[in-house]
Parts: sequence; structure tokens; C-alpha cells
Amino acid sequence: MKLLVQPGDGIAPLLAGIRSARRSIEIVIFRLDLREIEVALKAAVARGVKVQALVAYTSRNGERSLRKLEQRLLDCGATVTRTADDLVRYHDKFMIIDRRVLYLFAFNYTAIDIRHSRSFGIITRNRQLVQEAVKLFEADVTRQTYTPALSNFLVSPLNARRELAAFIRGARKKLLIYDTQISDREMIKLLQSRAKAGVEIRVIGNLSKPVEGVTVQKLRGLRLHTRTIIRDGHQAFIGSQSLRRAELDKRRELGLIVREPKVVRRLLDTFEADWEGKEIAAAQPAGIASAARAAQKAIKAVASDLPSLAPEVSEAVISAFTGTIDEIDEIPESEQVAETVKEAVIVAVKETVRDVVAEAVKEAVQGVKDAA
Repeated sequence: MKLLVQPGDGIAPLLAGIRSARRSIEIVIFRLDLREIEVALKAAVARGVKVQALVAYTSRNGERSLRKLEQRLLDCGATVTRTADDLVRYHDKFMIIDRRVLYLFAFNYTAIDIRHSRSFGIITRNRQLVQEAVKLFEADVTRQTYTPALSNFLVSPLNARRELAAFIRGARKKLLIYDTQISDREMIKLLQSRAKAGVEIRVIGNLSKPVEGVTVQKLRGLRLHTRTIIRDGHQAFIGSQSLRRAELDKRRELGLIVREPKVVRRLLDTFEADWEGKEIAAAQPAGIASAARAAQKAIKAVASDLPSLAPEVSEAVISAFTGTIDEIDEIPESEQVAETVKEAVIVAVKETVRDVVAEAVKEAVQGVKDAA
């Protein structure tokens, strides 16, 4: 088992995995903007490897972006399937090479996640884990029911809440957590309970409300894009599940609980360095600031054209802006940022107007029923 630490390890291990394939590549994609990966997939197809991609049915970047991604993959020669729409989002990221090696990622196949964010991934040849990943992949491709069989293979919304709760409950000395947003009530209560029992708990990221005995601080110098929990220095969870209700109960997320000493040790060392703010050399370049300013300007321009719309639309504009800045795949030219934000706002406004109209129709129908 091998740990990938981003941004340090970069894209090379992913490309090596794709290039090593001889028979098959099964890859689950939420977002992808790295041309090197597409080129590697195309080369794999050219040498006779069957490449099958499962692409999320929805993302914040909208349907247009997903259609472009799907077409690019088809142009590479891959077989492409969209996930079902039964969950709020399919947000898991993994790749299976020749049904012998599993690559599980907390990060997307994007420049900002791999080159400018703290995130982790796991490469393993463990037969049980690989077989379980194949089972999950096949179930989601064919839109069949998946039933978890391993306690250390955590799939939302099926067994992740139960297994993560047990993992936290089992802490005796220390919990070190990377999480972009801890807000689930049950999980917060568990953290409170462990803190009262004397467990040292430190969080790099965000906690929705203060918890006595839990110390929280932001990640300095890097964007945070991993969900990781290190327990008692001997075990760790790595995956895409935040301790947040949506990611535990409403979305497809995937994670592993690992016990490999070298993996856990490297995670510990990375956490402690991040806690002390020692690893800041790979911080986002200053160009992101100008990109953000361009995005703000674009938002204001769009908003100024919508002065008479409902308050809900204004909220959608703000939400779209926040989400788009968080979802920017790379540090592009300012014009590209502006265009990306505008597209996201249009999608958000359309969705909000649709919801407002639906609610108005519902109220009107109820009014007719009441009058009758």
C-alpha cells in the first residue's frame, strides 16, 4: 500500500498507473481538467486497453461542462457511462488498473486539487479491496444495488456513517482530523464524547460550532481538499466523506480505513507539519488573487442585470459565486474565470427560478383545494 500526498507527489503516479495497464482501466470521474491524463487514456486505448469511464451525472460546473468532458473521453476511445441521478451527487474518485490495483483519491483529476491543495490518495493491491471496488464500479455503471461487504471500505450513503462513527468512537488517545466542514450533529456529539473522555482532538479545517476540548485551525499556505482522520497514531481514514450529513447520507462518496504503518506515519508527519505551518512553499500563486477579483467583477456584472428578480435569485447568485471560486479547476486567465462564473450563475439562477415557480404552483393548487 502506498500513500499519495498532494501537492508533493503530483500527477506522475496516476500517469504511471494508466501507462501500466495491459487489459483494462475502470475510472470514476467527478471532475477532470488535466490533459496529461486524457492523453494517457487515449494512448492506453491505442495499445488495446479497454477504458471504461463512469462520469458523475451532475456537478457545480453544470451540464455543459459534463457534456464536454464526456465528449473528450469518447474522443479518447473510452466507453463512457453517466451515473444514476438517485443521489444528490456522485463524488467518489477512484481508478482500477487491470482489476489488480486500486487507486482511491480524495482529490479530483484537476490541477487545483493535485498541484495546489492538500489532499491524499491510496494505491493498493489488496485483493479484497480491489474486488470490492470492482463490485462498486459495476453496480454504479449498471445502476444496480451495491451492498457493502468490508468494514474498511466506506461507501456513502450505505455504510460510511456507521463505520466512521465506530472509528471515532474507538479513539483512546488522539484524533487528528482534516475536514473542510464538520457539521453533522451525530459526529459532533461523538467528538464531544471523545474529548470529554480525554482524547486529544485537533482539526485542520472547519467545525460548524465550537466544541470544548476540540482545537480547530485553518490550513495555511494550501487549499484544503481532503477528508482524513488519524486515530491513535495507528489507523487512518482517507476518503471523500466530510463529517457532514450530505456526504454521509445523500451522496456517493468513497473512503478507506488503513492500518499500514508507513502510510499512517507519513500522514502523521504531514498533519503535524501542516499544524505548525511548516509546509507553505506550494501555496497558491498570486495569480489566483487576480483571478478571484475577475470573478467578483463578473458576478457584479451579472447581478446588476437582475435587479427585479426575487430574493431567492440573489441568494443563488451569491451561492454560485462562492461555489464557483471553490470549484475552479486551475488558475486560468481572468477572462476564462469570468466566463466560468457567468455560466455557473446562469445555471444557479435557472434552478432557483424553477424552484420558485414550482413552489408558487404548489401554493396555488393548495389555495384552490382550500377554496373548494
